Amino acid sequence: MTIQNPTSATSTTPVTVIGLGLMGHALASAFRRDGHPTTVWNRTAAKADQLVADGAKLATSPRDAVAASPLTVVCLSEYDALRELLAPEALDGRTVVNLSSGTSAQARDTAAWVAKHGGSYLDGGILAVPEGVGTAEAKVVYSGPREVLDQYEPVLRSLAPDNQHLGEDHGLTALHEAAFLAIMYSLLNGFLQGAALLGAAGVNVSSFAPVAAMGIQVTTGWLGAYAEQIDNGEYPVLDATIDVQRTAIENLVRESEAHGVNTDLPNHLKSWTDRAIAAGLGNSGYPALVQLFRHPSTPA
Repeated sequence: MTIQNPTSATSTTPVTVIGLGLMGHALASAFRRDGHPTTVWNRTAAKADQLVADGAKLATSPRDAVAASPLTVVCLSEYDALRELLAPEALDGRTVVNLSSGTSAQARDTAAWVAKHGGSYLDGGILAVPEGVGTAEAKVVYSGPREVLDQYEPVLRSLAPDNQHLGEDHGLTALHEAAFLAIMYSLLNGFLQGAALLGAAGVNVSSFAPVAAMGIQVTTGWLGAYAEQIDNGEYPVLDATIDVQRTAIENLVRESEAHGVNTDLPNHLKSWTDRAIAAGLGNSGYPALVQLFRHPSTPA
């Protein structure tokens, strides 16, 4: 393995981007805007046309793309595609930053595969939409060797001014992403339930959006205290017991029924409080439900 000079990454370090979907295109554009010599590759070469017109170089193969730069940033639909595309012999002495979505096990396996062929590896996750890449609002999290992130941070800062290192375990980014997806989809489905309820009552959902945003902001303010309770394994009541929370959810069920709206989601929420109460947690704070979430799903 040829070790890269740890001080070699600068504001003009060459970088390669493989995968030019909406996000990959935004990544390559951000590197180009900051003056990095940028090589790109995509299965459909036409997706690189605008980037090439702006000064990027189009590689003829993934192998040539990796060979063109000490740092390769990959943004594909899945991890398996990365290992199918990257030529192992081109990885020696190179660093791969994978911004694709996958599982923590896939991230660890990919890191081991890159290391086997002489390269170094970081797993990453982008907390931004494509239009936000390279702006002050963007944030990227990474997991893997801290020294590798430190080496290439001057380059990666083109994507986001805030780069957070989650830890040495390559799987931490995917694990955090999965945890965030649990929040995101629960939040979005909750908003859609509320939208359906209001719509059935003839209320314009647009008027609800700012109220919902304020409620979400209040709710996020609880997360720090919830996290502390979960880490400590103690669940004192800060606002209301699970018994009281169950009553609030029952009101949501009744209101949905009254307006002819689907009750699957609120009844599902109620089922968790029912189980918690049956387990003797009714007088605990709401974070005590985490004890139920820690167990595998029961077959229907």
